[in-house]
Amino acid sequence: MFVLHRKAMALYILFVFYQPVSSLFDPMIDPFSPISGNEFSAGTCPGLYCGRVLYNETMPDNSNWTYTECRACPKGERPDEYSICQSCLGDPDLYAWLYLGFMFLITLILHFFFIDHFSKEVKVVILHISSFFECVAAAIFTLLSIEPVGDLKIQSCKVNMVSDWYTMFSNPTPDYKHKIHCTQEAVYPLYSMVFIFFGYQWVLMVLFRPLLSVKLCKNQGRNSIYAALYFLPILVVIHAVFAGIIYYSFPFVVIVISLITSTIHFLKQQDSLWHIFRGKRNIIILLLHWLIHAYGIISFTELQNLKVHLPLLILVVVPSLFFVLTFKLSEPTRILSFQP
Repeated sequence: MFVLHRKAMALYILFVFYQPVSSLFDPMIDPFSPISGNEFSAGTCPGLYCGRVLYNETMPDNSNWTYTECRACPKGERPDEYSICQSCLGDPDLYAWLYLGFMFLITLILHFFFIDHFSKEVKVVILHISSFFECVAAAIFTLLSIEPVGDLKIQSCKVNMVSDWYTMFSNPTPDYKHKIHCTQEAVYPLYSMVFIFFGYQWVLMVLFRPLLSVKLCKNQGRNSIYAALYFLPILVVIHAVFAGIIYYSFPFVVIVISLITSTIHFLKQQDSLWHIFRGKRNIIILLLHWLIHAYGIISFTELQNLKVHLPLLILVVVPSLFFVLTFKLSEPTRILSFQP
């Protein structure tokens, strides 16, 4: 047995020393130096979001090209599997459009809520209409401002994971000394266009809503404008910090918010819960809750299987009917009456 071990060791030593040195000790690719020729296939960058960009300076016959050192890709690009920055030319999928629609809806709903909360006159309907058109115009201007500029169609990068929204946390340090800063918008333009939307909306609101409030609504919309001046910056901060989390959780958020707000509305009907089906105001509020709940179901399922997912839309009326039918059974006075 000892002889066999000695022979195996001798064969291993011969194998090692007869190997080319370059095959045993491959030189480490320096991520801080540019590469040229066909070497880019071996020059993948460290980290998830570092890439190389093709130099603009090329030979007349296009026989030579050079790539930069590893760095953040330019706006509208992200690295591929070879760490080469590629332009984002894809179309947003349905889920991405639903996410953008959610950011639109949450802003519009907040406008409607504060207008209704601070103003009780019939004429404030003008403020509701104004806030709706402000949001729509801001959304259109945002789409026209994104590449391709002047077209309602947008080109985007595909979202693969939560870290795509937080590239600043993926800057690599290959030698534990020099950090490569590769922070970029890997989900372009889903992150930046929401900020642009909030900016357009703020400008349009300041331009038109105060004039309508003073001239047509006896200054009834003043407090709702002040509220918007507060919640718009708050939405900006929330989006800046939690955009990735919101992107993956907004279907659940929509459904939960719809249930909570509808319950609050039902509890305000102290005379009779059946009053929620009477009066224009109550019917409009109820229909809005149903539409929001349906939006959450569509966002959750993406209607990938119409035969299964379309019937689920019937569930939008279930919470309302369940609350109305079981409210008396859960009345606190009735529960306390059964205590010994």
